[in-house]
Amino acid sequence: MDITNAVAVVTGANRGLGRRFAEQLVARGAKVYAGARDPQTVDLPGVIPLRLDITDPESVAQAAKIASDATLVVNNAGSATGADLLTGDLDKIRLEMETHYYGTLSVSRAFAPVIEANGGGAFLNVLSVLSWYHPGALGGYVAAKAAEWALSDALREQLAPKGITVSALHVGYMDTDMAASIPADQKLDPAIVAALGLDGVAEGKPEILADDLSRQVKVGLATVLQG
Repeated sequence: MDITNAVAVVTGANRGLGRRFAEQLVARGAKVYAGARDPQTVDLPGVIPLRLDITDPESVAQAAKIASDATLVVNNAGSATGADLLTGDLDKIRLEMETHYYGTLSVSRAFAPVIEANGGGAFLNVLSVLSWYHPGALGGYVAAKAAEWALSDALREQLAPKGITVSALHVGYMDTDMAASIPADQKLDPAIVAALGLDGVAEGKPEILADDLSRQVKVGLATVLQG
C-alpha cells in the first residue's frame, strides 16, 4: 500500500503509540483522522480530530460517515485493567473484551465498506506479544488480545478479495502510560514501533513482529505444553 497517498484513521491517537502513528502518517504525506473519545485532547498539527469511542457503535458509525474517504485504519485504541480471570472484576474483564475484540470488530465492520468503496487499502491491528503468551495475572487482557489475533486472521481471509489487507502488529513493552511500571531498559520507543508497523503495511505483511520478545514467543508457539 502507498502510505503517501493514504487517508488514515487512527484510533486512540491522542497519546502513546497512536499519537506516534498519527505523527508519522502525516510526515509520510497521508491525510490523517486522529480518533479519540474526546477530540479536544488531540493536539497534533496536521491531523483532523475525530470523535471516536470504539466501544460505542453509534460513535463508530458516525466516524465512518465523517471519514468516508478512508483507505487505511489503524486499530490502536486499547485498555489494560490488570484484571485476572478468576478473581478480577467482571466489568473490567468485559471492558477488555469490549475494547480489544468487539471494538476492533466494530471499527472493522464500519470501515471495510468505506475502504472497499475507495478502491481498497488496509487495516493495521495493534496486538501484543500477549496475544500468544498468557500469564494468569493478566488474564482479562491476554484473553482479549488472543481473540483480537483470531479476529485479525479471520478478517484477513474475508477482506482479501475486496482489495483490503490486514496486518497484525505484535510488540512487547513500549514506553507508554500502559507500561509505566516496566523498567525503561525493557521498553521500546513507540516511534520505532509505529515506523515498523507502517513499513509493514506498505509491504503488505500479514504479521509484523516489532521486537525480539515477540519473535521468540512466536517461535515458541510450536512447543507442546507438558504437565
